[in-house]
Amino acid sequence: MRISGVKMAAGVGGAVELLSKAVVVNAAAGKHSATLLFLHGLGDTGHGWAEQLAHIRHPSLKIVCPNAPVAPVTLNGGFRMPSWFDIYSLDKTSKQDEEGLQKAAKEIHEILDAECSEPGMSPDRIILGGFSQGGCLAIFSALTYPKRLAGILGLSTYLPIHQILETKMTSENKTIPFLQCHGDADPMVAYKFGKLSSERITSFNPDNHQFLTYRGLGHASNEQEMEDVKRWLLSVLSIGGNL
Repeated sequence: MRISGVKMAAGVGGAVELLSKAVVVNAAAGKHSATLLFLHGLGDTGHGWAEQLAHIRHPSLKIVCPNAPVAPVTLNGGFRMPSWFDIYSLDKTSKQDEEGLQKAAKEIHEILDAECSEPGMSPDRIILGGFSQGGCLAIFSALTYPKRLAGILGLSTYLPIHQILETKMTSENKTIPFLQCHGDADPMVAYKFGKLSSERITSFNPDNHQFLTYRGLGHASNEQEMEDVKRWLLSVLSIGGNL
């Protein structure tokens, strides 16, 4: 296992900067056949998730964890921290940063395009996922991306700006495999918002969407959730053997 900074890849604007600062867990030499692009939560970095996901990956899976830009966050009194877009409230029914979210999604699309340009790689071998705020961005980015991906992974997160998303959603990724995991003791992204998001997602993806509940789990991950993610990754990517 090797964790490092990722090489500068093709892209434009903010996507190039995000890629230049990303943390990557490289696949074994000569074995790269799939990629997980995973986005961290508010105030975090890609390093912690890169290390955690490295323990459950298959040798043929590359993991890329970009670091969000540092920006003021209204929820935290304008304090500057790593953030994919602004957050105004913990109430997910309140105003959301539609412009910031869509701008960030465009940059994620550019990162996906850059990864697709790697030798032997195609979009249907890429899973886009994230935790909390990063999960929101991953869901929005995947559902508006014009090329079919392998799957979507959302941990402790919710479906953002769903009214706008419904008008921008592409047919390519509406029904791809989608794993959503949430702790029922989450104080940051309330379980009820995750469950409500699950119901909305199931309305357009009834066959390939899964929602898993973790009793007593707060705004975090645990060993059982990582085991479930591992099994799902193996299944979706049709990778044999143990991670």
